[in-house]
Amino acid sequence: MVQKLTVPSIRACKVADGADPLVMVTAYDAPGAHMVDEAGADLILVGDSVAMVVLGFEDTLQVTVDDIAHHTAAVSRARPSALVVADMPWMSFHVSVEDTLHNAATLIRAGAGAVKLEGGRRRLPMVEALVAAEIPVMGHIGLTPQSVNLMGGFRVQGRSAPAALDLVAAAKALAHAGCFAMVLEGVPDQVAAMVTGSVDVPTIGIGAGPDCDGQVLVFHDVLGIEQNIRPKFVRRYADLHSEGVEALTRFAADVRSGSFPSVGESYRLSDEDFEALGLYSST
Repeated sequence: MVQKLTVPSIRACKVADGADPLVMVTAYDAPGAHMVDEAGADLILVGDSVAMVVLGFEDTLQVTVDDIAHHTAAVSRARPSALVVADMPWMSFHVSVEDTLHNAATLIRAGAGAVKLEGGRRRLPMVEALVAAEIPVMGHIGLTPQSVNLMGGFRVQGRSAPAALDLVAAAKALAHAGCFAMVLEGVPDQVAAMVTGSVDVPTIGIGAGPDCDGQVLVFHDVLGIEQNIRPKFVRRYADLHSEGVEALTRFAADVRSGSFPSVGESYRLSDEDFEALGLYSST
């Protein structure tokens, strides 16, 4: 049996110390979790990206704690060896410490081994409260999709020297507050390298270049299921959308031609029972 990965084992994965880079992939249901886990990922992220890639919204602001808990429970039922991390959605950790703890506890009870929240130093009180409550926290800085309206869109962050230094300071503060790892999204690769070298917890990049301690991509992007959004940093390893459409087209054609289902794909009465059925129907 493969040993389940834990928060301490993930926290120790710094490439500079000789560790292999971490692999994190999103998943939102049990079949996806099985696939990601069998592929050997270290972490499964139940991301608020479910809003865009599964639920059809234009941003991540529409999902609720109940939505994330629902998908986290589905993922956890797959019993993956990977560490399950659940995103805390927009406005679930912004109002009060009490709300933050309650919402995080809902996700932990649903099956998450840790929660992830977006934002830098403004979120430190929430991070500290969660860690004090013994709820593991993954940070997320750089391009934070929940701040899409404030940022004016999905824009690369840390493009100036002051902004880059601010990201480094935010990363240090989050690590000091107790985050066991952090996602760096949408930042120049040089800045990601600076951040990674400045903290003793692993960084996991998405659109942040090759010098992080790991990488994360969305399940639907890796497999080529999502077709509407094609970020520069996504590498597609399959084209399941096209393959799926082709398969469904053949299914539709077989139904319309009468070739599906065949006799071998149908259930039948025994000859004796069929004959008896005829006798009953004639009386």
